[in-house]
Amino acid sequence: MSKFLEELKSGLILGDGAIGTLLYQRGEPLNGCYDSLNIERPEVIRQVHLDYLSAGARLIETNTFGANRFKLEKYGIPEKVRAINEAGARLAVEACRPSAAHVAGSVGPLSANPSEILDVELKKTAYREQMEGLLAGGVDVLFLETFSKAGELVLALEVAKSLANLPVIASLSFSDDGHTADGLRINQAFQRLRDSGAEVVGVNCHVGPLGVERLLTELEVRAGDLISAFPNAGRPEFFLGRYIYHPTSQYFADFVPKLVAQGARLIGGCCGTDPGTIAAMAPVLRALEPVTTKHVFAALKVEPVVRSTPPLEVNLLDLARDRTLIVTELDPPKSLSLEKMIEGSRALKAAGTDFVTMADNSLAILRVSNLASALLVKQQAAIEPIIHLACRDRNLLGLQSELMGMHALGMNHVLALTGDPAKVGDHPGASSVYDVNSIGLIKTIKRLNEGFAANGRDLKDRTRFLIGCAFNPNSRNIDSQVRKLDDKLKAGAHYVMTQPIFDPALARVTFEKTRAFGVPILVGVMPLLNARNTEFLHNEVPGIVIPDSIRERMRGKEGPVGNSEGLAVARDLCDAVLEFFSGIYLITPLMRYDLTVELSRYVREKEAASRATPPAK
Repeated sequence: MSKFLEELKSGLILGDGAIGTLLYQRGEPLNGCYDSLNIERPEVIRQVHLDYLSAGARLIETNTFGANRFKLEKYGIPEKVRAINEAGARLAVEACRPSAAHVAGSVGPLSANPSEILDVELKKTAYREQMEGLLAGGVDVLFLETFSKAGELVLALEVAKSLANLPVIASLSFSDDGHTADGLRINQAFQRLRDSGAEVVGVNCHVGPLGVERLLTELEVRAGDLISAFPNAGRPEFFLGRYIYHPTSQYFADFVPKLVAQGARLIGGCCGTDPGTIAAMAPVLRALEPVTTKHVFAALKVEPVVRSTPPLEVNLLDLARDRTLIVTELDPPKSLSLEKMIEGSRALKAAGTDFVTMADNSLAILRVSNLASALLVKQQAAIEPIIHLACRDRNLLGLQSELMGMHALGMNHVLALTGDPAKVGDHPGASSVYDVNSIGLIKTIKRLNEGFAANGRDLKDRTRFLIGCAFNPNSRNIDSQVRKLDDKLKAGAHYVMTQPIFDPALARVTFEKTRAFGVPILVGVMPLLNARNTEFLHNEVPGIVIPDSIRERMRGKEGPVGNSEGLAVARDLCDAVLEFFSGIYLITPLMRYDLTVELSRYVREKEAASRATPPAK
């Protein structure tokens, strides 16, 4: 048995505090890549370790939390993974040797971005090369910390156990209401970690001492269980462009007996804590005895809630099975005049359109809120809206808030988009957010449908979104678009809407490339207005390609003649699409809903004629 485990099983151990936030608070340079200080300025890291040891810490973490390939790529130094980790381990070992303190090799999650879809073997390789560096540097224990998903932590734990016979501390970060980001509560999550081989399981980051105590109150402690607790120093203040924590050392010291009473044996600090925090905790911890067992009363146990989901009144997937589905895009206006949008929605419904879609400031041009527009359309035109939601204008918090609002208003159809960058629109000085891309947004919406926010918080109900995604068949490399579409469908999308096509042959190509997915695919058709509009779309709008034959067909045609020819082209495209697909996405150009009304009627008439024609013998 390792000396670390022997000491922890016989008593209590005081850990250290945060390294990264301490370096940040002290204004260290290198653009936030503090892990690289292990090789750039080792004297800085060595002194931090010595400060924590002087404060009374018996477990020192290496300065390697983010030293994995994916995070170091952002700083252009992915090849230094092993060097940074090995150097970080050696610095901590050298500092701890005189006092016989223990060294924990810190390993954090590869990414917190739900948009990233990483191959499992690629993840294992990244964890492995980081851990191999730490082991080469001589760490006593591996500390896998700040994982928001138990599933991801289990993966890292499996890698750790395959490399060495060292103890592993597996620490999760829980949401405010006691869930991991993959929906597990503390007893369920800790048991999963123990089953995967973790000697110590624990909580760190996100919440302060009170939040950690509340989490541990729910925890059953059995003989032999080893629990760690590393709370944050509360929440930071944003001041003059920097996040500033204000650790209250005595507050932490007052909580030490409470954490021990809930079963914690290894106690330290996370973000915002410093040597002063640890120094205040040290004499308190020395006077305490560990709690070896703790029973949680049934009233405190939280059982998972199974929620039923009532059927939607209007369901795109059901309609797609029963009839030719017509979805028509009608953008919210650029001005405060909404009458034409309502009038157009009524006309489209009368012509046979099943849904109208509301774009989210398409092309990054300012328009009326599409959620407000959708509500008005639903109330005044009695047609179901599909709301586009772009990642450009809202961070992950704002996206979820918007989705929760949509759910509250009975809007259940959404099209998840990355969105055009703000600099290409009419407010080029506006900033683009892109916390996630469309894949990350789809995953987030799927999580809401399961009843949880992206951080694992229980929403006490579940949303009922049918999730659409975009596909561009006009791409020069359509196979790459198909692979991306596959990722979107695996992330949770239910149906597909494409960019407008202008080449009838592309309908067959799109069908052949996507037929295996087995979901409704609505191929876009947009009537051209005239020759000038045709050239603008082909040359200036990303994702649209108009073949030379169509451009020649539209050449010189303006006004009503151009409208008429554009409709003729669109009818031909509708015929080509409906030969292979059971639905179509009509895109209204410049609020000319009279054109998409005409196309909607055409599709319905074609459907009626097909049903009236007896099958060939």
